[in-house]
Amino acid sequence: MTSAYRFVFDKVLTRVDPEQAHHAAFAGIRAAGPALRSAGRAMPAAAGVRVMGIDFPAVLGLAAGFDKNAVGIDALGALGFGFVEIGTVTGQPQPGNPKPRLVRLPSDRAVVNRMGFNNDGAEAVARRLEVRRSRLGSTTGGRGPSRPVLGVNIGKTKVVPEDAAIGDYEKSTGLLAPYADYLVVNVSSPNTPGLRDLQAVAKLEPLLRAVRRRADEVTATRIPLLVKIAPDLSDSDVLEVADLAVALELDGIVATNTTISRDGLSATAAEIERAGAGGLSGEPLRRRSLDVIRMLRTRVGDDLALIGVGGIAGVEDAVERLAAGADLLQAYTAFIYEGPFWPRRMNAEIAKEKRR
Repeated sequence: MTSAYRFVFDKVLTRVDPEQAHHAAFAGIRAAGPALRSAGRAMPAAAGVRVMGIDFPAVLGLAAGFDKNAVGIDALGALGFGFVEIGTVTGQPQPGNPKPRLVRLPSDRAVVNRMGFNNDGAEAVARRLEVRRSRLGSTTGGRGPSRPVLGVNIGKTKVVPEDAAIGDYEKSTGLLAPYADYLVVNVSSPNTPGLRDLQAVAKLEPLLRAVRRRADEVTATRIPLLVKIAPDLSDSDVLEVADLAVALELDGIVATNTTISRDGLSATAAEIERAGAGGLSGEPLRRRSLDVIRMLRTRVGDDLALIGVGGIAGVEDAVERLAAGADLLQAYTAFIYEGPFWPRRMNAEIAKEKRR
């Protein structure tokens, strides 16, 4: 099945505009959602893990960026993802950057995106999550035996100046935290001007304190809070963020976001130039993301949950990332390249490795 999908991807889908292909594929997944949920098999108990006080049905989840607007959470879960992180959601709706803004580099099994946090905004996404909660009859964000854990990833609205960023994040937190199983503060996308500057500890500390305070105000029980960091941080900056996360008693770190580096690519110089600016994801990110996880685990000990993301495409990658200290894993680019049967197969294979 995988080889058939790869043939179709390499021979057909690579000729279709990547963003159009994404919308068409996601529409198909949503349309098939009820059938997928009816036919879907529960993950074996060995696939699950308890992290941050949450029971995740499987270790591998879907990274933020695929379902920006919370329109296909349960259909994606039915494909075999143990958790789905929606977003990045911003305080205000925004169209994102001009198109084209998504480019494949097939020879590297990589993607370049400069989407720019295109999303419907926190108010619209919150209404959608409220409808989902009502439909599922749950007070825990819609989680249940056959539902994925729900993460909500929030970022800064582009038109909001840096000195007003905290209020922007507080707005999103107040609207979305009541529906999330965990919350992620994204300060690491390269596609919003000035966003990565917020990773500096002096700016990050008041932001995280404000989000924590607002989340506690709008939720009956404490929601886990994580921060997502860039692979392009220096090692010393990674360790400073780790120390801050421990000092603030955050629940975890997501490592890592996309990279602005183009080092070591197999694509030709002309292909790289055509791809343009933006964040690179996929296989070329694997080594740096692995190194960051190792650094973080050494620094924080067992105090924080670590979600490893970046270049995870096969079970060997997953096992290596878990051995390096990750508690959970996320993927996005491999899902594009490997197809809809990949997440369930991956989680089943990871469960087999855990039993050995």
